[in-house]
Parts: sequence; structure tokens; C-alpha cells
Amino acid sequence: MSGRYCVIIPAFEVAETIGALVQQVKEKGYPVIVVDDGSRDRTAAAAATAGAIVISHLKNRGKGNALQSGFSYALRSQFDGVITMDSDGQHDPEEIPHLIREGELQHAGLVLGDRMSNGASMPAKRRLANRLMSRLVSFAIRQQIADTQCGFRMIRRELLQDIPVRAKRFEAETELLCKAALRRWKIISVPVRSIYHNERSHIHPWRDGLRFVGTLLSMLIRR
Repeated sequence: MSGRYCVIIPAFEVAETIGALVQQVKEKGYPVIVVDDGSRDRTAAAAATAGAIVISHLKNRGKGNALQSGFSYALRSQFDGVITMDSDGQHDPEEIPHLIREGELQHAGLVLGDRMSNGASMPAKRRLANRLMSRLVSFAIRQQIADTQCGFRMIRRELLQDIPVRAKRFEAETELLCKAALRRWKIISVPVRSIYHNERSHIHPWRDGLRFVGTLLSMLIRR
């Protein structure tokens, strides 16, 4: 792997898990940027103590805005690409080199983790919702993607420069995927495992669901 990559972790009130995750990623040799999105607990302090570069939002602005802050830092710092991970420990840092290696070997702009290849470990409600959303997105972009909602991704610098993310919250990841497909970037998926505990989801089913639908409708209109 010849590129220089950093790991971006949007974080909101995950003081109990963020420190261990940062340490695990740093043990793999990657710089870590934690974007603390207005947490009221010790998320920022725990991430900094573990060795992360911390970007703090004074108030909660949403996952999309957190990703934008991380992307801007990575571009200014001349990284060749980024890995995005969720902050709850769901993704395995051991698999970061796998995403990068496959992306470089296949010359992909965007590499998506595919949790559905081992979907039995995913809670049933999440599995069903993810399959439905993935089918809708796949239809919209005219490309079969098994797991469109996975936050474990590798994104090349050139794609980040080409595609500004406008969405402010959880629909930002769908927006990035749809725009990458619209602009004909190569998108691939690689199997990854997921580690589920009893973590609390910050997704609001109705509000974020409507935003997701709005993003898809915009894609359908433009295609």
C-alpha cells in the first residue's frame, strides 16, 4: 500500500468507547481524526488522551457536518485518502488495511464495507432496514450495492475534491455514494465484520428516514 491515509471518526457522546477505538486504530499505524460533534460528556478528552487529533463542534451539527470537518482537515493535510469509521466500536480496525488494499488494487474511488455478507451478526431490525435501503439506493444509482449504509469506507482524495458533501446529518453517506455513482467513480464493496453490543443509535427513524428519501428522490431526478 503506497498511499498515505488517515482515519476519520465522527463522534457524539461516546466517551466510554472512543478511547479504546482510537488506540486500536493507532496501533495499526494510522493517524486518527476524531470530530467531536458537540458532545456533553468526555468524548473529546478521551479521544485526545488516546492520541487522536480532535476537532470539536461547539454544538451538535449532525454526522454530515462532522464528516465535512474531517474531510476538510484530511485534504488540507495532503492525505491520499481517508477511512471513515463509526465511533461505537462496530467496525474492526484490523480490516482497515483490507479496505485500502482492495481500493488501490482495483483503482476505486470509493470502497464500501459490506456487513451483509455476514449479516447474521446484525440485529434483525437493522438487517431488514438496511436491505430495504440498500435496494432503494441500488435502484437509484443503477448499480448493485449490498450494504449502502455502512459507515466503514475508504474514500480517495480525488473523489473528496470532486464531490462536496452538502447533507448535514446521517443522509450524508447516501449523498456521497449517489453523487459518486452519478459522476461515474468506481465503487466497490468488500466484506467486513460488524461487532454489535447494546449501543444506542442516534438515528431518528422518521426524521432521518425522510431525509434519506429526499436524497434518493434528488438522485432519481438528476439521473
